[in-house]
Amino acid sequence: MSLDKVDVICLGQAVVDCITRGAKEVQEQNLALRAESIRLSTGGDAVNESFVLAGMGYKVDLACGLGADLAGDILLREAKCQGVGVSRIVFPPGLDTPIANLMVSEDGSRRSVNSMATMLEGYIPDPSCVKGARIVSLASLFRAPLDQKDVVCDIIRSAHDDGAVICADTKLPTFRKLSLRDLEEVLPFVDYIFPNEKEAAYHTGESDFTKAADVFHGYGIKNVIIKAGPQGCYFSPLHQDGMFFEAIPVKAVDTTGAGDNFVAGFISGLLEGEAPLECCRRALLQAAKSIQHIGAVDSMKSRSFPGSDHVKDRIF
Repeated sequence: MSLDKVDVICLGQAVVDCITRGAKEVQEQNLALRAESIRLSTGGDAVNESFVLAGMGYKVDLACGLGADLAGDILLREAKCQGVGVSRIVFPPGLDTPIANLMVSEDGSRRSVNSMATMLEGYIPDPSCVKGARIVSLASLFRAPLDQKDVVCDIIRSAHDDGAVICADTKLPTFRKLSLRDLEEVLPFVDYIFPNEKEAAYHTGESDFTKAADVFHGYGIKNVIIKAGPQGCYFSPLHQDGMFFEAIPVKAVDTTGAGDNFVAGFISGLLEGEAPLECCRRALLQAAKSIQHIGAVDSMKSRSFPGSDHVKDRIF
């Protein structure tokens, strides 16, 4: 696969979200539930990150598998509209594009329902799909398609051999189980890993952030950034003391995609050559912006960005 050089390749899940906000039981009129709003939105970690970064003006390619169905058509069309490169998207025969039900509470917290379609049976990314980028973001490590040992190891080796900075945003497993130990041969190639507090505890067995970071470092991962929602984040570089960063206080409308926005903000700092501490500040600001609207991406805002050359003037 020979493709143009880009700033970032985002590899991972692509989903259509059905977001229901403020659902309540209603007794009269034989109605089971009444919601404040129900809307469709693009989703999935790779999609969210790529849309946000493209909205900042960077050259971004999305690498994912889609079905030849309505949900797949929506995602492909929206990616093009957002200015995201789609040449690394594939359509394996028989694949169903995942659709997720997201129930958002009045405080912005959410719960999701995922189907077997999220296993992405039949989609195995070609390792060459991550070549040609300054940064490769494994946007949903431990979820399909990044939940099989050989697939993940081949992808990470390919990105490393190509000289890319490797970022990995983790997930809790759903249908397949994959552990850090399974990936120990390639984890030293990972430059930045971004678990949230629940994922860090699950994958390391440690609820204390410092101890959890030490477990990740024990596998050779260079920088650990633990996302802690309203508490902010914990940054731990290898062989150095870690530190906490406070979240930016804003009223949360919908936390969908906040972690993906965090990672995109961090990556934007890396692309600008900034130190990791400044990258953390960018990440927290981008996450704070994202939770003030419904859905992971502010589509109207991001659509106005692609094509501009003044990246720094537009981000923050």
